[in-house]
Amino acid sequence: MSQYFENDKSVKSNRKLINFSFNDREYYVYTDNGVFSKDRFDYGTKVLLENININNLCGKVLDLGCGIGVAGIILGTINKDIYIDMIDVNERALELAKENILLNKVKANVFISNVYDKVTSKYDCIITNPPIRAGKNVVRKFLLEAKDHLNDEGILYFVMRKDHGVKSMIKELEDIYNVKIIDRDKGFYVIRCNKKI
Repeated sequence: MSQYFENDKSVKSNRKLINFSFNDREYYVYTDNGVFSKDRFDYGTKVLLENININNLCGKVLDLGCGIGVAGIILGTINKDIYIDMIDVNERALELAKENILLNKVKANVFISNVYDKVTSKYDCIITNPPIRAGKNVVRKFLLEAKDHLNDEGILYFVMRKDHGVKSMIKELEDIYNVKIIDRDKGFYVIRCNKKI
């Protein structure tokens, strides 16, 4: 069975428009089969974004594993001064993300990348809800290798469920980051990681 973190073009399309609210604003996005959280605004992503002071973000921001673009669109709607790159391995999701940034009048650069393979920039902030079902090695790559793509003062924000091994992941991350749990909500942990200089 195909998964949202794969690039399976054989998945039958069933495009639709969904809407959701965040921060007293209504958003509309196109979605389809074969993409992450195709029917609704993912709760983990919502909790993550609620715990980031989006207005205080500056410089270059990477939406890592962007899917159909929900996080990047919210970031760019609230803070028009940041430069956003949105990446994913799933081509269908990226095509939808491109449509969705136009639909929501957000400026962002969208491109395909298997984790950081095509990433050449350094960022002030990387934001991700890593694809747990892709396996621990992929999740580790998302989080541990972020340090190589962050500026010295850069911050990694991510969300992960307690039952998906967030506590053991935090211990591993503490070797290379200053790690802080900034919220817990219904089993989701929102984590901030600052590079150790």
